[in-house]
Amino acid sequence: MARLSEKSLLAVAAVVDVALHSRGAPVAAKALAERHDLPPRHLEPVLQALVHAGILKGVRGPRGGYELARERRRISVAEISQVAENSEPSAKDKKPAVVTNVIAPALSKAEHAFEMALAEITIDALCREAERAGINEAPASSDFNI
Repeated sequence: MARLSEKSLLAVAAVVDVALHSRGAPVAAKALAERHDLPPRHLEPVLQALVHAGILKGVRGPRGGYELARERRRISVAEISQVAENSEPSAKDKKPAVVTNVIAPALSKAEHAFEMALAEITIDALCREAERAGINEAPASSDFNI
């Protein structure tokens, strides 16, 4: 069964958190890490990758942090997952020929279908669901700042 990696889940959770909590002010990495019970250094590489991809915007200074770089309805889970998976180079271990020549190509269609389904899920939809579940702590207002 195809599923998102822990790194991708963390990245999606971080973007949803920023979308829910950055009403008028950036979300500090420290606050975000505390809400997810993570050390800030663990989260920072993923946040920086999301900034470089144009999903988040980094705000410097004493009241700095992260904001959405564009409207949450224009950010998909698939895009976040792709950024997260490519955020840190991983060691390319030598794989057995059966994996490279048989299994990987066979799973490629399923992975593509899964990625297409993820592309349909937006941060806006996840935020609305969080608000329905009572997870949003911030008052409702516009979801995009210029």
